[in-house]
Amino acid sequence: MSLNKVQLIGRLGKDPDTHTFDSGMQKVSFPLATTERWKDKNTGERKERTEWHNIIIMHAGLTNIAQNYLKQGSRVYLEGRLKTSSWDDVNSGQKRYKTEIVVDNLIMLDAKVENSNQNQSAKSAQTTQQPQMIERDMPEDDLRF
Repeated sequence: MSLNKVQLIGRLGKDPDTHTFDSGMQKVSFPLATTERWKDKNTGERKERTEWHNIIIMHAGLTNIAQNYLKQGSRVYLEGRLKTSSWDDVNSGQKRYKTEIVVDNLIMLDAKVENSNQNQSAKSAQTTQQPQMIERDMPEDDLRF
């Protein structure tokens, strides 16, 4: 048995980019930033580390939502799976790798969408499952998104 599942809450690093294939199928991609904040136990200094994730959406309903409602800075919860591809770099002759997260579920976390009709459409693409928050050894006031 195996499991390939990713859950992230973060902010878009730039507006979604759409690529349309000859078949008409679309792929939406964007970078997603997740930031971890904590207080150093020895110095009391606040620390921060940001990870960048390559996100791709191929599901037709979710590509429409991403194109119409997401923009740089949008906060989202997403679920998906890791996909790693490799290729030979013709310039250096080295093998290169890229890991992406292929999205299966997306929930917009921003306070509101500007148009109520858009809000209803966006909600229809969401599942009823709510994201689970996992607390680590950090005071609650240090958990920020």
